[in-house]
Parts: sequence; structure tokens; C-alpha cells
Amino acid sequence: MWKAIRKLGYERNAVASSLRTDRTYMVMLVTPDIANPFWPEVARGLQDTLEEPGYSVVLGNGDWDERREVRLLKTTRRNRFDGIAINPTTNSRELQAIGIPAVILGVRDGFPNFDMVGADSYSGTLEALSYLYRLGHRRIGFIRGHRTPVSGQARDRAYQEFIEQRRLPLDESLVVEAPYDLKGGRKAMQSLLGLRRRPTAVLAANDILAIGAMQATATAGLNIPADLSIMGMDDIYPASLTTPPLTTMAKPKYDIGCQAARFLLERIEGSASRAGRRCVLPCQLVERGSTAPPPA
Repeated sequence: MWKAIRKLGYERNAVASSLRTDRTYMVMLVTPDIANPFWPEVARGLQDTLEEPGYSVVLGNGDWDERREVRLLKTTRRNRFDGIAINPTTNSRELQAIGIPAVILGVRDGFPNFDMVGADSYSGTLEALSYLYRLGHRRIGFIRGHRTPVSGQARDRAYQEFIEQRRLPLDESLVVEAPYDLKGGRKAMQSLLGLRRRPTAVLAANDILAIGAMQATATAGLNIPADLSIMGMDDIYPASLTTPPLTTMAKPKYDIGCQAARFLLERIEGSASRAGRRCVLPCQLVERGSTAPPPA
């Protein structure tokens, strides 16, 4: 029989098989921005871990659009996917309604019954700011990403706590909100450079914003880091290719994907505890050429 199967090139019909096993062996990965090089590494970790037990990963790009994300959730349910890994812009109600095993990519409040895997953005932000402080910076700008009700809060809390801990004057003009893209980073930096007393260092909520900030700084005729230090978060691949290379807080992107897949498999198999689990992975400082002590 097996000889005939090989000769004929027979492939198992996954759709027909799912009617018998109640499994499609399909998992949906929903990211907010597939153009951000952060997510392909997460996707690779997820796929590498799910591949061995026979699962395929389908990618959905939410594009920071709540309506599009809801449509992707409905697609997941309609096509009977076995699980979903998602960095959500929607609330937990929408995700709960689809009734499919799910894991949140990122650690946040508002999803008490879901497994979560993410980097420790709060501690990473504190460490980044402390690093700039050790270099001598006291006037530190912060480019925060455009927030949804469920994202970006950890970095904001860390920045506020840092200012309080170091007893630095609170200057709200040093905090600029921008969309998570290059244009947003450029525009935010232009606002900071236009201040009467501009910052000596700027921390951006991710590397894409930081690279946009570097572009705006160069356009303004300033030298990085002699005139202004710039730092990002994530350590995406392009961060090492900027001029100068970008100092950043690296997040374990591949490991996030692997652990998310393991959580999801346990949910699908029914072997996980009922309570939601949290796996918080540390960030790591990557010191490159975009940071230095402030100008005298």
C-alpha cells in the first residue's frame, strides 16, 4: 500500500481529515505591522516550534487597524483554525468571543485569562534611561509610539518612574507621541529639535522610530552622537546598519515566538492549567555608536 501511495504521490486531504479529527493543524499569527522587522523573527520562532508537531502558520497583518483585526479573528474562527498568536489592538472581549486557544504576543494588562509571552519592556525602558543617565544625560526626550488602549503603557510608566526616581524636572514637552513608523520618528524628532532647550539624548519606543529620529537629526545638520544621542528598543536587523549603528535594548524575538508556540500547543492539547500564564523575557543592552556623553 505504501509503495502505491509513494508512486501515486498521494497527499493527505487536510480538510477531509479535519472532519474526523476536529483539527485543521493551522495556526493564525496576527501582527500589527508586518513591515516592522521585529515580527519576522517572532514568526520564525513560532513556525520552527509548531512545524515538528505538524502545524502550519498563516500570517495576518492587522496594520494597527482594529476593524481589520476583528475580520482576521472572524476568519480564524470561520476556517476552524486550531489556535491564534496575536499582538492585539482589540480588547480581550473580541478575542474571547472566537473561542479558540490563543496566546498574546506581548505582556499587558486587560487580558487576565490569556497566556502571554513578551519582553520586559518596563525594565528594559528603565535600563535604557539609566544607561543614558550614566553617560551624563539629564534632559532625555522620549518618543513613544501611538498608543491603543492596550499597548505602550509599560514604557510610559517606566519613563515617568525614572523621572521621579532621579528627581529630574518633569517637562512634558520632552515626550512626543508618534505612529510606529519612520515618518512618525522623523516628525517626533523635528518637534524635539524645535524646542528652545532641546534634549541631549532621546529614547524611542522602538528601533523604527529611532531610525526615523536619526534621519531627522542628520537632516537638521546635527552629528550623532556628538550633538545628540539616540537610542531605540528591539534590536531589529537594520539597527546595526545605520550610520552610526544604533544603540538599543535587544528583545529576544525568536525566543518569544518559540515560547508562544509551546503555550499554544499545550492549550490545543488541553494540558495547560486553566489560569492564564505569563512568560516575561529580559531585554539586553546593545551599546553601539549612536550614544555618547552629552556635549560640554
